[in-house]
Amino acid sequence: QGCLACSSWHLSFDPTTFRLAAALADQSLLTMAATLVVPSDVTIMEEKTKIGKRKLGLMEQVGLLTMLPMLHIHYSKMDKYDMKAVLSKKYDEDDTSNAADICRRRQESVRKSVISNIFMWDTAWVMTGFAWWSFRRYNYQSRLVALPFIFYGGTFVGRAIGDIVTGRNAEFARDRFLGALPAKTYYTSE
Repeated sequence: QGCLACSSWHLSFDPTTFRLAAALADQSLLTMAATLVVPSDVTIMEEKTKIGKRKLGLMEQVGLLTMLPMLHIHYSKMDKYDMKAVLSKKYDEDDTSNAADICRRRQESVRKSVISNIFMWDTAWVMTGFAWWSFRRYNYQSRLVALPFIFYGGTFVGRAIGDIVTGRNAEFARDRFLGALPAKTYYTSE
């Protein structure tokens, strides 16, 4: 259930509760654009399709730990808590419906994204360490000038390496789009 005042929703969500809360909210609350944050359509579909909880793997847990906090202004991306919620759902492997297929593909795309995040940070730190070692005979000012740029460049190289290692570079654009859909959105009366 969720808290309407602080706009935090837990993903153990019952659609009938949402309909009741929306019906009970007064008209001034519904006319304001950014007051009520609700689960998106794909999150509701995931809740209807899941059959239980899935245990996260070690690489998934580490990948979620390496993600930075996100400031939501438009709720156009998933933060690490939404990704954890997507990854912790278990789906029936024998279910051949379109909804179950979409949920499994979305979960796999999110998994690849989370695991590839580890390689981004590792590569950035390793490249920075190599640059520090390469500048060992120079004074500290020359190191301090070079290191931020090397670290920043290492994040781009690390993203490419992570995409290759996890197979994210070979996934279909449809699957990547499903993995990027936001888990929450603002309520509109349309």
